Amino acid sequence: MSHDSDVQPAQTPNLDFAGTTPYEDYVQADVLTHLQHPLSSDPGEMVFLVTTQVMELWFTVVVHEWQTAAEALRDDDLQTALAALKRSTYELQSLNASWEPLAHLTPVQFNSYRSALGEGSGFQSAMYRRMEFLLGEKSASMLVPHRGAPRVHAELEKALHEPSVYDEALRYLARHGAEIPDHVLRRDVSQRYEPDPAVEAAWVAVYTGDSEATPHRLGEALTEVAELVWRWRSDHLVATRRAMGAKTGTGGSAGVAWLEKRAAKQVFPELWTARSHV
Repeated sequence: MSHDSDVQPAQTPNLDFAGTTPYEDYVQADVLTHLQHPLSSDPGEMVFLVTTQVMELWFTVVVHEWQTAAEALRDDDLQTALAALKRSTYELQSLNASWEPLAHLTPVQFNSYRSALGEGSGFQSAMYRRMEFLLGEKSASMLVPHRGAPRVHAELEKALHEPSVYDEALRYLARHGAEIPDHVLRRDVSQRYEPDPAVEAAWVAVYTGDSEATPHRLGEALTEVAELVWRWRSDHLVATRRAMGAKTGTGGSAGVAWLEKRAAKQVFPELWTARSHV
């Protein structure tokens, strides 16, 4: 039986700091929570603005993970690459969940603050473009909107000319015995990746081989990423269709028609077509 004298007083946290709190210094919460400047009187615009900013933060961390994976594959460090790809799947799930606050917008609700966007559109996101480049979805024309921001433009131009995660994966497979054609290994990585029958055959060989082997594990890690990217695009399509139907998108984009085209296309294509031959 305990006695009062045996009870230790609860430790009181330090509440007195000379400047800002260590938490604030690390997280920069005051900066983050004062970046919202709605341009309309509609209370729903705040939700749209914050959700979009959260998406940008998720883009940033996913880019970090895929860059880590690409560099690790280049160095034949498969474990580091697999760990980064796995982390990115959790982050992609959170990114995809970000659609939920916007997924039920009616046209009237969206129209109440749509004009605040002006010519702004998601396809102008530089960090999302870097994500797309890392997936092999290269396009030099997508640098044009960023000509007025030298640092951003330079980062995108650098990313355009760097191998994608898939390029590095195929090079890794080639170094470990897979029959990847030389023209694929030496392709112009600033161009959009196009599927190749020989690469499909290489993935068929991987999937009919040892399921515990490293190439098989790499294939499955990439497939998980590809599936979540497809879900992101599909959720984007559904949310847009619900909010604005088939109208022209913001910034002059084709809106739903463009998103339908994107949602129909898989990244890392041979990983999907190879399954028909296993």
